[in-house]
Amino acid sequence: MDSEEQGHRLGQTHSIPMILNNAVNPNTIFANNEMSLQDIEIYGFDYDYTLAFYSSHLHTLIFNIARNILIEEHRYPEGLKEYDYIPNFVIRGLHYDVQKALLMKIDAFHYIQLGTVYRGLNPVPDKEVIAMYEGSHVPLEIMSDFYGKSSHGHTMKQFMDIFSLPEMTLLSCVNDYFMKHNIDYEPVHLYKDVKEAIGDVHVKGILYRAKYICYGEQTHAVLRKLSENGKKMFLITNSPFDFVDRGMNYIVGKDWRDLFDVVIVQADKPGFFNDRRKPFRRVTDNGVLLWDRIHKLEKGKIYKQGNLYEFLRLTGWRGSKVLYFGDHIYSDLADLTLKHGWRTGAIIPELRKEIKIMNTEEYIHTMTWLQGLTGLVERMQVYRDPDSQAVVQEWIKEREEIRSQTKGFFNSQFGSLFRTYHNPTYFSRRLSRFADIYMASLSCLLDYDLRHTFFPRRNPLQHESPFWPEQGGLSAVGIPAQARRTQVSPE
Repeated sequence: MDSEEQGHRLGQTHSIPMILNNAVNPNTIFANNEMSLQDIEIYGFDYDYTLAFYSSHLHTLIFNIARNILIEEHRYPEGLKEYDYIPNFVIRGLHYDVQKALLMKIDAFHYIQLGTVYRGLNPVPDKEVIAMYEGSHVPLEIMSDFYGKSSHGHTMKQFMDIFSLPEMTLLSCVNDYFMKHNIDYEPVHLYKDVKEAIGDVHVKGILYRAKYICYGEQTHAVLRKLSENGKKMFLITNSPFDFVDRGMNYIVGKDWRDLFDVVIVQADKPGFFNDRRKPFRRVTDNGVLLWDRIHKLEKGKIYKQGNLYEFLRLTGWRGSKVLYFGDHIYSDLADLTLKHGWRTGAIIPELRKEIKIMNTEEYIHTMTWLQGLTGLVERMQVYRDPDSQAVVQEWIKEREEIRSQTKGFFNSQFGSLFRTYHNPTYFSRRLSRFADIYMASLSCLLDYDLRHTFFPRRNPLQHESPFWPEQGGLSAVGIPAQARRTQVSPE
């Protein structure tokens, strides 16, 4: 093949038509596993970032208080007060190498996404990353444990909940300060100090005295819908009762407890799902802890701590008739699906923003051209003459440039929560394993009948041919009739 013909082919690929009629509705509920709401009799909920959402100012508050704890209680330099919280610097699901003080994004196959490794507030060059890790693969033995925490022998900590955003930002800022001022420090001790300071914000109740609820995402309407359809409901949260009560009074109303059959606060998840020893204790409306032995979990009363095994014994709510919603894939969902057979729903607030970005004309055009380039490289690599190889190398270079560009659509430093270039992220891998369904917020349930069945899309495996019809259009994203009528247009 001569260079003129190759150039003609290249020109043809630039005329890839725009495909804008497959825009995804951000209110869609997505399925990893087939599940029918008709089978669900009991609905359970976490509180934070499931029933209640918070303004971004809460992250600033957590950052500022933890930074001041480092200075005042751990004797860190006063100069750290120069650092303020940086919104949108980090994303959820990142890994932190505790010993090397590096923050990074890792894909489902344990490969580091080069260009997303940060020391402090600055990116680490790819060559330096490859030298440190002898490539870009992270061995299993240094990855975090089942719950994303670093323990003995594990140097990687994964940050999975939304409250971890200020913690990651504070780690980055303190590292940045020490490097700028040539201060010697032990990265492991720094990580532990920051973790302890963030923990103090929660443990000392500073966070729970703040009022930063932003919205309830139609929580009241969802709970009313379930109640009117005869569904039982329960709440299991790590937050204290007075904090939950104030929030639910604001979101739902003073009668919010009438909607729930069981309310459990300060549950200490994920320990709640594994520890058989902690008994339930009843808490009065005034916060007084009663020590009477609990023989029954009664509607309208508040219970503290306890454990899932006692919960199952007292309620009889077992197996796939229970659907539990939470935002933390490990602490809220993993044990329930793996050990107890409950159905699980993940609340991923970031979905709405990412879907809106993916619906834009610029993103669709970029991804269409990227896929076209990838196909060209794949097919043309068999031609070994110098002219063909020169064109292929140009395409490869352009492909790498576009891949880097797509990262910036979502987050300049770390890209999408769900993908590392073409591979799913480590976060996505856990999401697909531990959540039967996932959505941006509980309000998405309002668009679905409670007899609706969610079907995961059947994407061909790599060795399969797509003999079935291409899954294009609105049906491919499982949008019900109600949602199709409110289909969002690309922005």
